[in-house]
Amino acid sequence: MTLRCAVLDDFQNAATTLADWSPLAGRVDVTCFREHFTDEKELARALAEFDIVVTLRERVAFPAPLFAELPRLKLLIASGMRNSVIDHAAAAAHGVTVCGTASSSTPPVELTWALLLGLARGLVTENTALREGGPWQSTVGCDLHGRTLGLLGLGRIGSRVAQVGLAFGMRVLAWSHHLTEERTDEIGVELAASKEDLLAGSDFVSVHLALSERTRALIGAPELALMKPGAYLVNTSRAAIVDQDALLAALHGARIAGAGVDVFDVEPLPADHPMRSAPRLLATPHLGYVSRANYATYYGQAVENIEAFLAGSPVRTLP
Repeated sequence: MTLRCAVLDDFQNAATTLADWSPLAGRVDVTCFREHFTDEKELARALAEFDIVVTLRERVAFPAPLFAELPRLKLLIASGMRNSVIDHAAAAAHGVTVCGTASSSTPPVELTWALLLGLARGLVTENTALREGGPWQSTVGCDLHGRTLGLLGLGRIGSRVAQVGLAFGMRVLAWSHHLTEERTDEIGVELAASKEDLLAGSDFVSVHLALSERTRALIGAPELALMKPGAYLVNTSRAAIVDQDALLAALHGARIAGAGVDVFDVEPLPADHPMRSAPRLLATPHLGYVSRANYATYYGQAVENIEAFLAGSPVRTLP
């Protein structure tokens, strides 16, 4: 019997163009959904006849009630090897195997610097003016050389962001709850005495922490108040690490020079969301992981996961 596979949130029609699904020909029919399902009941109705689901990152939650609505579901594949919005216990209880894929740290590192550089040199303002007949030069760019970059987190992504900062001639500080001087010495950066010292002393602050109860709302109004009026905040990690209301207030009140944001409390971002109209904000629609090479890995390994599952030997199982 031919199985049915649903691919969720294939906004760019990339799932079947960046990976070879031919090994599944005759065994699995693939349907790609290009529109995001915002309602769980609507999602359940759409997936009711599918045996396999491929979901992108942590955009679609799979709580226990949803599994109960999907009796045919046998295999759920998430891109990346960590997914906090899948109820793994419920999946197991309903006999659903959950698998992941590899995910490169390169795309979010590069996007972090795209946002940071865009903020520093006023690229959106200047590009808009040039295309729309506005003033020829209206901003004065901020130099990176000799400025201080503060990194909240020095893991797989943060350490690579640090290396680029050093190459620009920046002083790089880093802090996280368990960060050691041994680790900062290894990367060639300075260990900040505290989160507060890092925020107060940095010209650019970039967030590279995993979301947990400890890091949720780690940056709120008191922390933003510590930042220099001319400093910039960049978040390509998780929206909940930065209090969204506090960030909006800081941007509207010009308490910081600006922010570069790739992650939001609701995704896709509603048309009337205040982040869409916030001043001093350079925002992208969660592009941190979106690159041709990363998508080729996600969907190529999804095909491998399905093949292994059909052979009775699942690979890359989660959690």
